[in-house]
Order: sequence, then C-alpha cells, then structure tokens
Amino acid sequence: MNIFDSWLCTTPIAHRGCHNSEIPENSMKAFEKAIENNYAIELDVRALSDGSIVVFHDETLGRMTGRDGFINNFTYDDIKDLTLAKSEEHIPLFEDVLKKVNGKTPLLIEIKNSGKVGFEKNVWKLLSKYKGEYAIQSFNPYTLEWFKNNAPHVKRGQLASFFKGNKEISFSKRFTLKRMLFNKKVSEPHFISYQVENIPNKYVKKYSELPLLAWVVKNQDTYDRVKKYCDNIIFEGFIPE
Repeated sequence: MNIFDSWLCTTPIAHRGCHNSEIPENSMKAFEKAIENNYAIELDVRALSDGSIVVFHDETLGRMTGRDGFINNFTYDDIKDLTLAKSEEHIPLFEDVLKKVNGKTPLLIEIKNSGKVGFEKNVWKLLSKYKGEYAIQSFNPYTLEWFKNNAPHVKRGQLASFFKGNKEISFSKRFTLKRMLFNKKVSEPHFISYQVENIPNKYVKKYSELPLLAWVVKNQDTYDRVKKYCDNIIFEGFIPE
C-alpha cells in the first residue's frame, strides 16, 4: 500500500491517547478512549534501569506523579504503584499497552532516546510479536537508523522542530535536527513529523515526497490553518472536523 493511502495519512492521531483533566496522558484509560473514538494513538516509550519499557513522556517523574527523580534510574517495581496526575491510573508497561490495544487501532510510537542507541532492541523485541498496525518515530536519527538496519520494514518518522527557546538542547543539535540534516545518510525516514507552529517551512518542502504529520494540533483554528500543508495531524484537546 502507498504510504499516502495508509492510516498514517488517513486516521487522525490522538496525542498520548485521548486525555483530559480526568484521564491522564499515556494511560490505559486514554488509550481506551482513543479506541472508542476510532483514532490512532501516539504514545511515548522509555527504558527503565532494569530494561523494562514503559509508556511515559517525561525524563523525570515529577509532573505526572509528584515523585522526584529521572525515570530511567528506577526499576518497574520502584514505580509500578505510582499514580498518574492524582488519578487511579498507573505508568503502563509497553507490553501491556500492546496487549490492550491488540490491533484495534494503529499506534504511532515515539521512542524517547536522547542518548546512546541501545534500548531500541528491547522495543523491537516487543513489536516483532505484535500483529497490529504501527509506526515508530523519534527525534534521534540514530534510533531511526537502528530500525533501518534491523527492522527496515517498520515505517519510521523523523521528528523535528525549530526548538525555539529550548536551552536543554545544544546549538549543534538544534541546527541539525531543525534542518533534518541526517535524513539522507542516517535515518532515511518514511515520513516527517514536524511541530505545527513551524509549518510550513523550507526544510519540510525539501521532502515533499514524504508524508508530513503536524504535531501537536490543539484547536480547530490551528487545524484549519495547517491542513493544507500536511497529510495528517497529531492532536489533543479538541475533536478535529
């Protein structure tokens, strides 16, 4: 199937599931809501110190759980009882999310790895047994290169942004990732995911042969502005019309 005819371009993608003030992001309940509404699901995966892969966005636990510390310093036993945003939801294991979704809707899996490539193999070990539709994406071009070399059939997307005001990323990283300079010789992505505030721009126009996803679209006005430039959206906080 032509990628432009696939779910990546035809099914709106719920950012961290369908979450709101009562349903936390990246929770089982948020994923259930997305399935109920026939949306694809975007989610984030990280590695713990024991090699477990969990679904969680932030590097640190504080915003979502109230506990201090970098999540990659903990084992799953350390964090399994923590609750998300004062709800009854917990940080889910990636393998449990795969069992829950079980092909009911497609998954767009962001691999959160800003360091050395390594835990991608643990992610692939779980995905290689999964029968549903999915694609992976990452800011890290070397993560995408790992999948290119080890699971080339998996659709992979390069995440990018202008990183305006982001002082946590070095100038050289901002320079190269903004321009997607590793696309041709390293990551060779099948699609691009670019921050909606920065669309359109001359960098995505260079890759007009690839589908363009806009993230994160948070209202109808933004969607109306950007939809003529992109092939699909990753959205939250509203129902796209």
